[in-house]
Amino acid sequence: MATLAAPDTAPTHWTEGNPTPDELAHIPGEGGWPIVGNTFKMLADPHGMARRNVEQYGRVYKNKAFGGWNIALIGPEANELVLFDRDKIFSSEQGWGPILDKLFPRGLMLMDFDHHRADRRALSIAFKPEPMRHYSGALNRGIARQVEAWGAGPMKFYPAIKELTLDLAADSFIGIEWGPEADKINQAFIDMVQASVAPVRVPLPFTQMKKGVDGRKFLVDFFTAETIRRRKEGGGQDMFSQFATATHEDGSLMAVDEVVDHMNFLMMAAHDTITSSATTLVWLLAKNPEWQEKLRQEVLAVTGGLDANGRPRDLAYEDLGKLELTEMAFKEALRFVPPVPSMPRRALKSFEFGGYRIPAGAHVGINIYHTHHDPEIWDEPEKFDPMRFTPDKVKARHKYAWVPFGGGAHMCLGLHFAYMQVKILMAQLLPRYEIALEAGDPDWQAWPIPKPKDGLKIVLKPVA
Repeated sequence: MATLAAPDTAPTHWTEGNPTPDELAHIPGEGGWPIVGNTFKMLADPHGMARRNVEQYGRVYKNKAFGGWNIALIGPEANELVLFDRDKIFSSEQGWGPILDKLFPRGLMLMDFDHHRADRRALSIAFKPEPMRHYSGALNRGIARQVEAWGAGPMKFYPAIKELTLDLAADSFIGIEWGPEADKINQAFIDMVQASVAPVRVPLPFTQMKKGVDGRKFLVDFFTAETIRRRKEGGGQDMFSQFATATHEDGSLMAVDEVVDHMNFLMMAAHDTITSSATTLVWLLAKNPEWQEKLRQEVLAVTGGLDANGRPRDLAYEDLGKLELTEMAFKEALRFVPPVPSMPRRALKSFEFGGYRIPAGAHVGINIYHTHHDPEIWDEPEKFDPMRFTPDKVKARHKYAWVPFGGGAHMCLGLHFAYMQVKILMAQLLPRYEIALEAGDPDWQAWPIPKPKDGLKIVLKPVA
């Protein structure tokens, strides 16, 4: 799908220097309806629209939506050009800015070059082995407790796992037990994410954007008070404490508002994307019981089976790498439904791709979902097949054919945390229950982060 372009109401620094229609006239594509362009078509069926555009125009095309033109660059070569960005052509800040600046400013995803590198280095301390070992203990405890509490029977998996990932984020990320503010925090994140694709980009009363901006204010106040407290009292091994005391290369602490913005963004990214990807994996395992059984047997072999009370044993941090089939199945789920289906950038200078010259100032985007379902890359792309991720098959493919975590300097900082959380979830879920769909395949909401519209109705049955 073509990714979002700068709206007419965006700050001037997002629209200043945009190419004129004449400068884009040589690129095929369509503008859609007056004023709104293809905005509503994209929101209704982004994947279908991208497929039709590729069939009609090829792997470089323009599309007008959300008030501006965007150039879609499709395929692994486009992914490599944009994500690896050897020549520093593309701005992530100016690509994501029109979508997220009012909601998640100064997150790592919205930084470029030296500033991005400096903050990424400071924040990476939270993902070193010792903190990760601490998180694994918290994840094992929290997931085991909640998965057992689910019990056998019908349930909606998406809201259940969303609640669990938020609880886990509170423990591993913030180091606190959720109190009465939990519902407010959860709703704030929901409102902010939904506002990212709201057609009305100004926080007018009663609009989704207003809800998102209000949600951000609530979280800024919450994380600001917590950051100040951690610095006074000292922190623990949780991620927030690591961020609050993170230093730059000169030894200086990050400014409080920078810590807050990083935490705000990371909580959203980890909470919502893991919820989406875990739901996708459970859906696909319910549809493919033979793979569900393979993963169950692998988990039991690695963890040593059930304990004396008949409960699954914890998955040790040292054993994470042994769940090879589980990791391959998760990678296939991320191929099937990437939690970030497209990524925008803005060209800081003109460049050529696919036989077209793209002018400086153009808003461009890569389409991860389309690449992950391209039959020229993947045999039977609509089939669930974790064996696509054996080492020999991975080596034979283009390095940028599978990019659910992005790539290059902006590769997701928390990808190993995501693998760890999903593996521990499988280690606690599969030995307890067989998973079946209750009502067939759900319809999926494609944007801003994919989720099943019916919450994914499943039935958990005790393992015989």
